[in-house]
Amino acid sequence: MSEKIKLTFLGTSGAIPTETRNHTAILLAYGSENILVDCGEGTQRQFRKAKLNPCKLTRILITHWHGDHVLGLPGLFQTLAFNDYKKELLIYGPKGTKNFINKIFETFVFVNNLKLKVFEVENGKIFENEDFLIESRRMVHNAPCNAYCFVRKGELRIDKNKLKKLKISEGPFLSDLKKGKSITFKNKKYYSKDLTFKEDDFKISFVLDTKLNEKIIPFVNNSEILVCEATFESGKESLAETRFHLTAKQAAEIAKKAKIKKLILTHISQRYEKNSDDVLKQSIKIFKNTELVDDLYEIVA
Repeated sequence: MSEKIKLTFLGTSGAIPTETRNHTAILLAYGSENILVDCGEGTQRQFRKAKLNPCKLTRILITHWHGDHVLGLPGLFQTLAFNDYKKELLIYGPKGTKNFINKIFETFVFVNNLKLKVFEVENGKIFENEDFLIESRRMVHNAPCNAYCFVRKGELRIDKNKLKKLKISEGPFLSDLKKGKSITFKNKKYYSKDLTFKEDDFKISFVLDTKLNEKIIPFVNNSEILVCEATFESGKESLAETRFHLTAKQAAEIAKKAKIKKLILTHISQRYEKNSDDVLKQSIKIFKNTELVDDLYEIVA
């Protein structure tokens, strides 16, 4: 089976943190990759609470440069430097990201050096290897803002039922089938396409801080998991549009239309600190497989 993906929600609040919710930050762990989506104030401490090592970070995806999504960067950078972070940290963000990163290092007196590589991205693939890819899409917010998706590529798998039916014993030579090559067993030739099948890609999408727009659904379409902001409760669509955000109802409608398997609501306004279950219920009415996550919540998929 393909290696699992683990999501850890380090922060789930809206613009203002609460007693129970820290500013937005989500860690996606997959194999040797540890990808942080946004880095709100206090994220380095949330790593400690989650018993995670920030020095394992490989990439940071910044949706936009509003403070509640990036104020944790200076502290995180200093923590990495103090702990002698050896890797080159890859940072992706919308237009202006390089300038903002430079200003962070101009503003604070940093101890030790940190190797960074910064990419300004908008629409399309921003990274790809044989195992996974990351895509970005420009959203509609009152600052340059991106949504992101992570896609674990489906593997070519050997159909063990067909092997059993054909009485082909398992062995190291079967690795050729996964490479698309033919094999010979007991003087008979077998083609890879006849004994293998392709797993589906596994897609996780992140839509944080945007008003409703026509670009969301085609971008997140067929995601196994959609992590989506739900800053406002249903019935406040006019206010959400004015503030460039989404409601729980709109998030659920996106999930339904885009054929999402599971919807995760986050970026919850402080006004719903005592009644966040009501926000969740509004979404479930439209899209049943919805969860509203708390800080340090984990999902393994």
